Amino acid sequence: MELFLNFPLLASLAAIFFAQFVKVPIQFIASRQLDWTLITSTGGMPSSHSAAVTALSTGIALEHGMDSSIFAISAVFAIITMFDATGVRRHAGEQATVINKLVLDFNKFVEEAKVWPQTGEKEKQKKLKELLGHQPIEVLFGGLTGIILSLLLYYVFIL
Repeated sequence: MELFLNFPLLASLAAIFFAQFVKVPIQFIASRQLDWTLITSTGGMPSSHSAAVTALSTGIALEHGMDSSIFAISAVFAIITMFDATGVRRHAGEQATVINKLVLDFNKFVEEAKVWPQTGEKEKQKKLKELLGHQPIEVLFGGLTGIILSLLLYYVFIL
């Protein structure tokens, strides 16, 4: 039962759920399209990965202090995670966009072939997931979300 009293863990999980949920209204405001699949998808504003790791580090800082070894570990973990979100994962998403375009162009070419009309619909529509990583602004707001939510939860439920 002590697991349910672990504030850094609970703050981090709350930050993930909050960041994933808030993506839906933010996307609706930006595009006027309601897309509930954003709750379980990667990418988008704000970064739930950044929210999670900053909430974790903030929770650890509040409980153990910023001079503790465990805070140092969590801070480095947060930095690596946020760097990866704007680097490798973002570039993988950009490559997926190009590959999907190539697949569409190739499919248009093949469409003229005799075999193409007999191909199953699922084979025609295979796409790679393009929204993998984050723009730096999404990571920034994800990080701020995690910090603010952790502080709010700490002062409401712990103090």
